[in-house]
Amino acid sequence: MTNYKRSDVTLANWRTAPFSQWAFQNVSEIVPSAVIPARAQGEVPYLDLGGLNDLQVRGIDGEGQSLKKFLTASETDELVVMRDGRIVAEWSADHSNPGRPHIIFSVSKSLTALLAGILAGKGLLSFDKLVIDYVPEAAGSAYADATVQQLLDMEISVDFVEDYLDTSGGFDRYRRATGWNPDRPDSPAPDLKSFICSIAKGHWKHGEKHAYRSPNTDLAGIVLERAGGWRLPSLLSDHLWQPMGARSDAMITVDRIGTARAAGGMSAKARDLALAGELVRKKGAGLIAEAFIDDLWTGGSRDAWKNGDQTSLFPSGSYRNYWYETGEGELAAIGIHGQWIWIDPATSTVIVKLSSQALPVDAGLDQAIVSMLRQVSGTAV
Repeated sequence: MTNYKRSDVTLANWRTAPFSQWAFQNVSEIVPSAVIPARAQGEVPYLDLGGLNDLQVRGIDGEGQSLKKFLTASETDELVVMRDGRIVAEWSADHSNPGRPHIIFSVSKSLTALLAGILAGKGLLSFDKLVIDYVPEAAGSAYADATVQQLLDMEISVDFVEDYLDTSGGFDRYRRATGWNPDRPDSPAPDLKSFICSIAKGHWKHGEKHAYRSPNTDLAGIVLERAGGWRLPSLLSDHLWQPMGARSDAMITVDRIGTARAAGGMSAKARDLALAGELVRKKGAGLIAEAFIDDLWTGGSRDAWKNGDQTSLFPSGSYRNYWYETGEGELAAIGIHGQWIWIDPATSTVIVKLSSQALPVDAGLDQAIVSMLRQVSGTAV
């Protein structure tokens, strides 16, 4: 139970605790959203942690604790563990509803990349083309001389700072353009595409370093719409969500003119996200070209990663097509406030962790979560 009313949750506070515990599963009540339809299917009864009930993991403080205690301490809402394509463990916080789609923030980027792989496999998209071949409006911006592949690898030179706590600068203006923050009458933000096409180039060359900037993926979503000839929610539904067998509709937030927030606006159920992870683990399962999935494991440019701003997360890893290659045999899709898809092919394991962490980014907690994910992956269930 909560100690606040629905009317207390607003566009100004929906991403802050304690309101986020409710808002993260009801985003469409706060931000305009479009549906990504699934083919309706009956749900299987939810399980518990099963063989993981007695698992001891390394806690945030470095001390051993039960998995349940760790999940509560790390502000987890939902956990699903899939082994060989079968769900073997599940957990839901008391305040959470596993029957509701949960916002996945930047895990949206990774699903957008899977759609890109599908469209490329159908000959509708070329990673080698320039962004402006699909979005001529980007001429004169940072993206004018960038390739689609550089866009998907976060190797674009942009004069833009990814600051999730910004309240008055460029990131706040970006958030207002997406419809995620209240606009300011004294300095109104444009629509999302217009904002992206106004971003200037940075002081380095495209391809020199990994620079994690969310507007890149929002632009990638527009590229996919131009390549696929339809709106992003419909493309995701027709080419990914329904073919992979998702059981429930997903959602994606849209700006004032209906542009979908590919960078972080999707909401989905944990079980359907596990199916997406399993699709990657099974090398595309005939839906996505195997070569595209294999390429995720190459990690793109290792030099760009080493020169970039996320190296401490996976020191020996890299980044390719909006997926993290850990350097130790796993792939990860990661979103702020604690959203994860974890794929360990060595143990045929896919793990989904959805959360409402108070802080957008917590480097120490991230490392503890990685340790937990590896312990769960290595445990027989």
